[in-house]
Formats: sequence, structure tokens, C-alpha cells
Amino acid sequence: MTAATPPPARTDRLLAALAGILAGYGGLAVAALVAVVVRPEAGPVPAVGDAVVDRTPAGVKDWAIRTFGESDKAVLEFGILVLLALIAAALGLLALRRRAAALGGVGLLGVLGALAAVTRPDSTSAADALPSLIGAATAAGLLYVLAARLTRPRRAAAPGTDRRGFLIAGAGVAVGATAATFLARGLGSTRSEHAAASRAALRLPRPASPAPAVPRGAQLPVEGISPFVTPNRDFYRVDTALVVPRVDADTWRLRVHGSGAARERVFTLPELMRREVVERDITLACVSNEVGGSLVGNARWLGVRLADLLRECGVRPPSQGGPADQLVARSVDGMTIGSPVEDVMDGRDALLAFGMNGEPLPFAHGFPVRMVVPGLYGYVSACKWLRSLELTTFAAYDAYWVPRGWSAQAPVKTQSRIDTPRPFAKLTAGPGRPVAVAGVAWAQHRGIARVEVRVDDGPWQDAELGAEDGRDTWRQWVHRWPATPGKHVLTVRATDGTGAVQTERRADVMPDGATGLHSVEVTVAGD
Repeated sequence: MTAATPPPARTDRLLAALAGILAGYGGLAVAALVAVVVRPEAGPVPAVGDAVVDRTPAGVKDWAIRTFGESDKAVLEFGILVLLALIAAALGLLALRRRAAALGGVGLLGVLGALAAVTRPDSTSAADALPSLIGAATAAGLLYVLAARLTRPRRAAAPGTDRRGFLIAGAGVAVGATAATFLARGLGSTRSEHAAASRAALRLPRPASPAPAVPRGAQLPVEGISPFVTPNRDFYRVDTALVVPRVDADTWRLRVHGSGAARERVFTLPELMRREVVERDITLACVSNEVGGSLVGNARWLGVRLADLLRECGVRPPSQGGPADQLVARSVDGMTIGSPVEDVMDGRDALLAFGMNGEPLPFAHGFPVRMVVPGLYGYVSACKWLRSLELTTFAAYDAYWVPRGWSAQAPVKTQSRIDTPRPFAKLTAGPGRPVAVAGVAWAQHRGIARVEVRVDDGPWQDAELGAEDGRDTWRQWVHRWPATPGKHVLTVRATDGTGAVQTERRADVMPDGATGLHSVEVTVAGD
């Protein structure tokens, strides 16, 4: 009678979990190396991350943006790595008893990663599957070797553990995987250096139509108010790209085509820069910006008029009999953004921008070329890392966000925000020492005509407006409040250039932008 195989000791189980994690680490390292050759976006972590983003409900995405801000992608990537580590540990434990099943689980993960890569919107080759498949094969081989050390027989009658051999093999895997990771980063940085070099070598042309100087008084001398021009490093970034595309300007091309374009054209960056270059101050806003939120910024953009380029391709707006009412912009990362043709050709300063605040676009903000259209939320206008423009119709095609519950068309809504004092601030005031209640208001392409402040349930009082730079930028405002001791609620509202007053009705950001009035509660102490 043969004795039953004893259950693995606790130490062996811990080593088995470690074996799974080490095998997974080695597989990811090799996958990263292969992705350098194929393309960085095809790596299993970016591919799976993008698949998660694509399939995440809009409400969850908004929660992530509100909670983590621009760190939402780093949090997602960290979460994917933690989940993979847990799965790898579980497969390592499974390998103690059922090695074939564990290896099959590794293979299944590789197939899922490959499917995520080849089904990305920007995938154009089956080669995108290679990083995940080769990485999984590597992980399976490493798990087989490490698991064999934990189940190697000491004698013919009973299985045992070669712990010393396992530790030596595990250390070798860890060192090799770390070396592969650094090599992948080094090779990847070499590739991105070409893009960085093309940006560094870019010399922005002088605008034939420069932006007027920002008028004196546009920046109010109030501590805590947002700067009138948002520095590039502080400008908000909201997109779905886990890996920021680093596009080589020397090889970049823009294709204009579609049923609404009589003539298809392909443009290079030098060709765009030889056109009439214009410079404009324009405020951009994200549709995910909640009332009082920070996903809005103002910058000086340099580029060429989009309408002129479209007319050269034989495009006519619908009001002039054109067959296309939607302009679909495609990014190098597969994002699609649909804009109304009528809006981008109605005379507003819709730009193909290659400069931002006096320098070439930062990579995170769309280098080498992005769209900037005043008066429309970014998700229907501000395509970054642009590669093509297609003239079609809203009936024929839904851009990325529309099937996910967002409106196909979304003009910016009138909004105002209190920057100072901050919520729940404790203030000191007294005779002759009013509190500066200040912030910004925006209604791009309509302008801001008036801002009012209300204290508690009192009457609306006019705020002092900063000088207007144009109807496409936000406007600063300040109200000198003779504060009285106690708790108070401060509320702001704006009136746009058409005379429409900002609505008090609260609405969520979906489907086409939040509405409501921004309020802050403060406490004032007396002398």
C-alpha cells in the first residue's frame, strides 16, 4: 500500500507563491523587451490597461479622475501589476500539485494579453500579440523550472524540496529579469530620444497673426487666484493613454480624407509650419470637470487655421451644402474625437496647434500636433497626437466617447469657480479689512460679461472683473467682502456675453458637462 503524498509544508507553499511571482516578473521583463521592438503600446500592461479603460463604465472613470486626478493612470497600472502578482502567486501554488494546469493558466494570461493588444484601436499588425505571447512562454518556462525544484524527489519513495537549488535558480531569475527590465528601458529611451531630439530641434515660426498682448489687468493682484496663463507643467491632462506617445516629428504625417473631402491630402509638419501661422489665447475645459473643478486651463497656442486647411481639401460646411457634418480626428494611440464641421469652419480660431506658451507642444499635451477648438469641450475637439482627419457624418460614425454615454456634440457651458478662499478656510476680518473672494469664470466663444457673488442667502453682488483678453479665454474676478464673524457660504455665478446667466440647476458631468453654482463654506473669526 502506497502512503498518501503529504501536503506541502508552509515554507514550500510560500516558496511556490514566490516561484509564481518570479516567473511572472521574468515574463513581463521579456515582454517589455519584445515590446521595444514591436511598439511600447503593445506591451501586456499597457494593452490590458487600455482594455480596462475602454470597458470601464463612464461613472467609474469620472470617479477615478475626481479621486486621483492626473495620477489615475499610474494608479491603474499599479493595480494591474498587483493583480498580476496575486494571480502569479496563485499559479505558483497550483504548480505544487498540478503543474500542467498552472502552465495552462500562464498560457491563458498570455492569450488574453495578446487579444488586448491586437484589439486596441491603434493596432495595425498581428505583431502586437508577440510581447504577451513571448512573455507568457517565458513565464511558463521559468515556472516549470522553479516548480521542479520544489517537487524534486529526494528518494524514490517520497517527493521533497530542493530549497537550496530553488533559491539559486530564483536568484538567477530575479537578476536576469531585472537586467532585462533595465535593458528594455534603455532601448525604449533610445527610441524616445529620437522623438525628444526632433522636438528639441524644432524651431517655432513667427506668427503672421500674433496674439494681442495680454491686457493689463487681466491678472488680478489677488493671492490664491489661478494665474491667467496656465504654465505647461500645471495644465490639466485627461486622456486614456497609459503610455504617453512620443512621436518623431520628422516622420509625422497628417492625412485629411473622407467622403466630405473632395481632395485627399497628406501634410508633414514642415508643410504646416510654412502655412500662415496664427497665435491665440484659448481656454480649454474637460467635460469631466465638476462644478468648481480644476480640469480647465488657459494657454497661448501657436498653429494654423484648421478651416483653411479643410477648404484646400474641398471641404464645405453643411450650411454651404457640404455632405459631411462631422470631422473625426484620430490620434496615434487610436483615440477618435468627433467635432461638428460647422463649428470648426464658422470663423472661430480652430487650430492645428504645434506650439504652447512659446514652446513646442509638450509630449503629454500632444506633440507634434493637436487640435484646439474654442467653445467645445475637449472630448469633442481637442485631439492630441493627431494623425488623421476624416470628413464624415454623425449618423455614419460614433467617435470613442459616444457609445460610452456621452453626447456627440458638446459646447462648453458657462462656469465660474471660487479659487480663494478655499473651502472650510478659517478667516480673520475686521473693519477696513475685507476678504478677497476671487476666482475665474469661462464661457469660451461667448465670453464673460458679469460675475456675481452671494453671501449666504443674501442678494447677488457684482464682482470686479479682470480685463478681458478675448471671448475665448477665461476671465478673473474678485469681490471685496466686508466679512462678519461666523460661518458663511459664498456662492458665485457668471453671465456670458450673450446675456445668459449661469444656471443653478445641478447636473452631473454626463452626458455633456456639469452645471450648477460653485459654493464654499468658510468661518470668519472676529478681532
